[in-house]
Amino acid sequence: MPVDQAMTKDHLIQLVSQKLKIIRAENDLSQEKMADLLGLSKKTLVQIEKGRALANWSVCIAVCSLFRESEVLQSACGGNPFEVVEALMDIGSPSRKEKTLGGKIWWKVEKQMGRFRLQRNVISGHYRILDDDDYRWCSSFNRDHIMNILKEIYQQ
Repeated sequence: MPVDQAMTKDHLIQLVSQKLKIIRAENDLSQEKMADLLGLSKKTLVQIEKGRALANWSVCIAVCSLFRESEVLQSACGGNPFEVVEALMDIGSPSRKEKTLGGKIWWKVEKQMGRFRLQRNVISGHYRILDDDDYRWCSSFNRDHIMNILKEIYQQ
């Protein structure tokens, strides 16, 4: 997905639904075990894996959380898939910090303010603020919102 088109909730649901079978195989899970982990019936899981149905938002969140280390999911989302969920829900906050790898692969620096940098993911299109130790302070798809947070934490 190009940077000029930010990922949406519907796009993430579609992406997770399309990748679910590969994620299951990547983790060497049976359909029964995967269905149990996600709180689905095996029949529903099969329907999703065959492309006859889409996962719902709750299943999408569960997959992004449980399989955040999945190479398949990280490649499709441009890094930690649960960060994309947090950005879509706009629940990242300046008081919540998480260590990152610094954004060497899927990230473009948009702005630098002191020890903070604003990055944009080249796949999902969401923004995040990192400090000079590569801790993520927040994530959002809303550029104005994240710029306000950047200015606020820069002035602290």
